[in-house]
Amino acid sequence: MFKYEIILYWSNADDAFVAEVPELPGCTAHGDSQETALKNVNQAMELWIDTAKEFGDPIPEPKGERLMLA
Repeated sequence: MFKYEIILYWSNADDAFVAEVPELPGCTAHGDSQETALKNVNQAMELWIDTAKEFGDPIPEPKGERLMLA
């Protein structure tokens, strides 16, 4: 289980739930339900981290607190 903040919202444009991980740039997933979007974003986080390790890119430590985006 990853400890990164996940933002989950409904997107009218995509007609799906979208889950984003702000601390992992570009890490996002979608699904037709909240549960599916969360399942998919957990897989996306795993792939994001595996790819970063493969290329020697830094992996951010989870902040463990709510991010302020607005």
